[in-house]
Amino acid sequence: MPPSVPADRRQPPPFDVKGKHVYMVGIGGCGMSGLARLLASRGAIVCGSDTSRSDVTSELASEGVEIGFDQQRGVLPERCDFVVHSAAIKPAHPELIAAVERGVATLSYAEALGRCMMGRTGVSVAGTHGKSTTTAMLGIALTDAGLDPSVIVGAVSSQLAAGACSAPQRAIGFRIGAERVPDGGLQGRPGILVAEACEFNRSFHHHFPTVASISSVEADHLDVYGTLDAVVESFREFAMLLPPAEEGGLLLIADEGAHRREITAGLRCKVQTIGFSPAADWVVWLDSSTGQVTLSRGREAVAQWTNRVPGAHNAMNAATACAIAISLGADPRKVERSLSEFRGIDRRMQFLGEKRFDRQAGTVRVYDDYGHHPTEVEATLRAIRDHERPQERGGRLVCVFQPHQHSRTRFLLEEFASAFGQADIVIVPHIYFVRDSEVEKSRVSSQDLVDRLRSRGVHAMHLYPFDAIVEHLQNLCKPDDLVIVMGAGPVYQIAHGFLGSGPAVSGGGAGA
Repeated sequence: MPPSVPADRRQPPPFDVKGKHVYMVGIGGCGMSGLARLLASRGAIVCGSDTSRSDVTSELASEGVEIGFDQQRGVLPERCDFVVHSAAIKPAHPELIAAVERGVATLSYAEALGRCMMGRTGVSVAGTHGKSTTTAMLGIALTDAGLDPSVIVGAVSSQLAAGACSAPQRAIGFRIGAERVPDGGLQGRPGILVAEACEFNRSFHHHFPTVASISSVEADHLDVYGTLDAVVESFREFAMLLPPAEEGGLLLIADEGAHRREITAGLRCKVQTIGFSPAADWVVWLDSSTGQVTLSRGREAVAQWTNRVPGAHNAMNAATACAIAISLGADPRKVERSLSEFRGIDRRMQFLGEKRFDRQAGTVRVYDDYGHHPTEVEATLRAIRDHERPQERGGRLVCVFQPHQHSRTRFLLEEFASAFGQADIVIVPHIYFVRDSEVEKSRVSSQDLVDRLRSRGVHAMHLYPFDAIVEHLQNLCKPDDLVIVMGAGPVYQIAHGFLGSGPAVSGGGAGA
């Protein structure tokens, strides 16, 4: 039997926030700050709070958004129609308690973002890996194609506001577009809202998409799901949110690695597959020596471009963005040009600069990456090694990896141990402690990962604090080495600290 979807989710009414007073807890986050601007663009009066000042809160303040930094008082504005809180805010937060006591409605970030899709052409980009990059690629490509989308992504890009084919602007994680699609095959339809769809805590179940993609489905967030089967079921429930094919519902799902048979069985929306296999509906071909990507449908090539960001996974991300953009009515030639100019987003294989020890002897190139799952680690290390080829110059690939969450490290310890085959040296600081309990924290340590790596012949060590790792890199690294700092926590500070500890050359996007 086909899965059933409530009728009110298939044809939701518009989300009317005009004149409403919205208070946002955690407003300085990448997604929350973009959502704040999206709500404000629809006529809401937005204010909020965060734990500390940042460039993001300063920019919001310059745009007239009032922000407080004392969240412990639990004091909400006198006029407050509803409160929106980030995923990091727990129910015991003083401001949420105050909202409950006053009878003010509360929405999570995902719930508010999903409601913003009501009355729009919602596009949700999902998958265990590649969500942020694909969302940015798609949003930028649609902008360059003249479809003027709104975009919310959990990362920042200097190309997002104006498109890849325009001069880079300030790095942002949002874009505010038109209320109606101004051009292309969907001209006149409700405006496009492209959003990253996160599976953590089943957040993406709050979306109201018309079009969606699923790039991969793997065991992750097992502190929430417990088993891979539960993860797959969650993605299936997400896919069930799409409207029937006759109402424009479309799911683009990876031909391999996304459990597509289990997820797509009985769906009412149109289902298309994408992959390197000739059996896929959209076939991707990559010339790894040049980075040229060709996307075909059936036997006909529909688009071709050269990726600036290396790796087969980024070729797939770009191809997914291209297929969705074309499905939304974008001109394939404009999409090609946009993807060929895409320079990456912050913390995704981001080239930061070169550390110069001796002007006569060469430099050490430094990258920063958000990868925190074994598949991401392995793909990124392979892509950077193939792109930079340090071994041909006698250099080594030195990886500083900070595990993110004790539960993820424990559940995937053996997978992590096999993910660093491309690295010559691995340095592991303390596991980033977030969300897990103290009991979970006691079950695994960074040394456990180091021991597993050493048992596989990898030169690995556990060092802390960050300052000690920066000092060790200064003594360890030699010209022509390559350093990549990886993890979803504050480990990026090591990369910037290493570059800042002596003469450095500023870097641009990946592969610059």
